[in-house]
Amino acid sequence: MAPDYDPEVDEISPHYLEKYFWGIAHLDAVSWRYYLPYLLGYSIQNISNPESSAIDAFLSNLRPPNRQPPRFSSLSEKEEKAVVWVLDKLAFSNDSAWQEQAMVALEEYWAPGALYR
Repeated sequence: MAPDYDPEVDEISPHYLEKYFWGIAHLDAVSWRYYLPYLLGYSIQNISNPESSAIDAFLSNLRPPNRQPPRFSSLSEKEEKAVVWVLDKLAFSNDSAWQEQAMVALEEYWAPGALYR
């Protein structure tokens, strides 16, 4: 049984994201959307950090297959554009440690003409 919510322990911080990175793969669609802005921002803030387990887990979760209930198709157009913008930054910035992983996510789902779109 999961412990009750504790605002101090459960504050979404860089430490929290890195400590509980393994949980990203287990989020339901509603929870995934809740964490999405934090993960997008954290990814940009740490674009050159190849040691981030949270970014690695997040980028893996931006790859197909989409879940049931769907995560990707539950996004608004504005949210989807934010995901694509961050993936573009991660894929094409010279200082990015995440170029390969971001490019794969774009090619598989998020870019126009993606393989599994």
